[in-house]
Amino acid sequence: MSKVEESIEVHVPVRTAYDQWTQFETFPEFMEGVERVEQKTDTLTHWVTKVGGAQREFDARVTEQIPDERVAWTTVDGEAKQAGVVTFHRLDDSRTKVMLQMEHDPKGLTDTVGDKLGVVRHRVKGDLERFKEFIEERGRETGAWRGQV
Repeated sequence: MSKVEESIEVHVPVRTAYDQWTQFETFPEFMEGVERVEQKTDTLTHWVTKVGGAQREFDARVTEQIPDERVAWTTVDGEAKQAGVVTFHRLDDSRTKVMLQMEHDPKGLTDTVGDKLGVVRHRVKGDLERFKEFIEERGRETGAWRGQV
């Protein structure tokens, strides 16, 4: 397994950042390579991605969710094997640190070479930067799921 850890400061309250992150179906708006995310149940999502011309589909299950603190997940089927957690840290009333930690298992030569070259880390960093832009431009979340897992 390969590990990635990135963080970013967003200029919105922790509740706004967290609530937006629970809106998985909006991920294609700021995550490169994510074509579609379907929320199947409160804890199960179906993902369609396209990276380097290769389309992949997989399901992911939320394994832990604590409002305004963390969302953890793991893949449950499909080619992509990964697990991770996103944590939300209140810096003050209007600023939040969003930290993403992820482990993934590169498959095949292309994934392995890409992993060694830091492609996944670069992509995660870019996704967090686009999330920052997305939520700061809006100034509010598109929805929320406040349940606990």
